[in-house]
Order: sequence, then structure tokens, then C-alpha cells
Amino acid sequence: MPTVTRKDPYGNFNFEVEIDGITQAGFAEVVMPEASVQVIQYREGNEPNTVRKLPGLVSYGNIILKWGCSESTELYEWWKTVVDGHVARKNMSIILLVEGRNKAKRWNVRNAWPVRYSIDALDAKGKDALIESLEIAHEGFELDT
Repeated sequence: MPTVTRKDPYGNFNFEVEIDGITQAGFAEVVMPEASVQVIQYREGNEPNTVRKLPGLVSYGNIILKWGCSESTELYEWWKTVVDGHVARKNMSIILLVEGRNKAKRWNVRNAWPVRYSIDALDAKGKDALIESLEIAHEGFELDT
């Protein structure tokens, strides 16, 4: 009987984020963006009552980074450049790691810039880590194989 090699899916808990010029430590969560292609419906007058469907514009959802609040202000400073009217677009990569911190997949993101910054509510009765979030718009991503 032949041996079948089992291929388990990757876990979602071991990853790195690289952003041009920013050395922020680990992230607690990365919300990956959706990508979609707009569908354009088209029909000429002499065709049957069925429309053709053509591909239109490609759009990408925003990325959300979440991390434990610490002394580092690099991501906040990036956000602040946008608030001050100077959009600093950066390329970034989201890297999925497997056992031994080996790279399994890498998504390269083009022309990213922050569009929303938030920090969790402060709660005198709470015990959780304080989480900062940065939402990032971009002009597309590709899976680097």
C-alpha cells in the first residue's frame, strides 16, 4: 500500500509583518484584506435577453494591524504624517510562518498608507493588554510564491 503524505492546513497564529522603514515588534492580529473584481454587465440590442459579464476594476479591502501598546510610536508617527497632509506610502509584507519560523507564504502589499488609528478603551477593572490598531489602505497585494 503506498504511503500518502498528509498535508495539513497552516495555522493562523505565527506571522510577521514587514513595513519599509518601520521596525515595530510583534503584532497580535492582522486582518487580511479582501480582493474583488467588479462585474460589468453588457448587452447589445440585437443579442438575446442574456447579458454578458465582463471583468471591471479590481478593488482591495484595507488591512488592519493590531498590537499591544508599548513605548514604540513608529506606527503612530506614520499615521501622523497622513494627518499632517503628507501621505507616506510604503510597501509591506505579511509573512505566514510554520514550524521553525520558516516562511510558508508571503503577501507583498503595494503603496500602503494608514487611514485609521485607534486604541482600546481604558478600563480600571480590566486585566487585558491595551491594544492599538492601524487600518491601512493600499493599491493591491500579490502572493509571492
